[in-house]
Amino acid sequence: MAEKAYITPNILKWARESAKMSEEVAAAKVSVSVERLLEWENGIKQPTIRQAQTLAKAYKRPFALFFLPDIPRDFQPLQDFRKSGSIQLTTSSVFIIREIQHKQRWISEFNEENQETKLPFVGKFSVNDDPQTVASDILKTLNINPSSYKTNNPIKEWIDAAESNGIFVSRTSFIHSRLKLNSREIQGFAISDPYAPFVFVNSDDWNAPQLFTLVHELAHIWIAETGISNEVETVIENKDSYHPVELFCNMVAANSLMPHEMMRKLDSSSFTSSNEVFHTAKQFGVSTFALLVRALNLNLISVPVYYKLKKQAEHDFAEYLIKEEQKKARQKEKDKKGGPDYYLLQLNRNGRLFTQTVLDSFRGGYIEPTLASNLLNVQVTKFQKLENQLYR
Repeated sequence: MAEKAYITPNILKWARESAKMSEEVAAAKVSVSVERLLEWENGIKQPTIRQAQTLAKAYKRPFALFFLPDIPRDFQPLQDFRKSGSIQLTTSSVFIIREIQHKQRWISEFNEENQETKLPFVGKFSVNDDPQTVASDILKTLNINPSSYKTNNPIKEWIDAAESNGIFVSRTSFIHSRLKLNSREIQGFAISDPYAPFVFVNSDDWNAPQLFTLVHELAHIWIAETGISNEVETVIENKDSYHPVELFCNMVAANSLMPHEMMRKLDSSSFTSSNEVFHTAKQFGVSTFALLVRALNLNLISVPVYYKLKKQAEHDFAEYLIKEEQKKARQKEKDKKGGPDYYLLQLNRNGRLFTQTVLDSFRGGYIEPTLASNLLNVQVTKFQKLENQLYR
């Protein structure tokens, strides 16, 4: 007879609910009825050790946690800056937030214990400051010039610059193959901390929105506003549904990516058609919609022209999405044969700076193998393969 796990019932229930997992989904994880799961959560019966271990893995909690006498202090929920009316965060979002909080807490304590200097730009400004001033400081601090990107992939340049200045950046679109992130639910979040600011970007989006999200989240760091974002990009409609902090960070991102002096140099041909707008937006690394809003706010185009080009852009974007879906389908077939490199995916998910810091700490004997493996989501025996991706 399988040995029972005499877990604390209310902790089992708390672990499921904090994972935003329904009773039906949780029960299916261990192939039992909902009624049986509820008996475990109410202390009427006990699961077997294997069943409890399976649930611990599904909830992404340590197995030993189930045996504590009381519900432990969990990570504090991040402030929700998302647009009003947004759907409740689901399991995948909860898991990625918890994962990044775990990484951020560790690196912050590690840096503080090693007497690292506090980063001067964290909380340097507030929402009461001029967005253009904040944007100028971001560009100056990161040494980025939007008029002269070195590659056709500006998001990489921004990430490299951010990490070079001590900002940890994570990008992924999944927890695992069956648990993916939805960009409509969460596009990014920032954890503002003077020792280890952390930014997360949902890579479910295409590159232009990802870049805008990245810079938007950097703005959160500069004004010390930790929180979650969605529907990130400049808007002119329904502004009252957006949190004031989000509107401010959008303005900072727009000023950073499309500086006033660069926009003023655009001639009228840049806004004669949606096709021209698309090519101009591509030079800035932003979406057509972001460029149109920026041009309208700077009085480079009129309101009627804005709506005309926006309508054309929406039509073009719909066609683009169809092509992207076809492209994803082809990529999916290709992935079935070989698949994307696991270690490259983990490198992007952990971030290069975080990965290098953990590996250096592990090699130097400052942290245990189990902790290093847990932080990087990679077995210790596979660290060399992960490290190889750092230098490609």
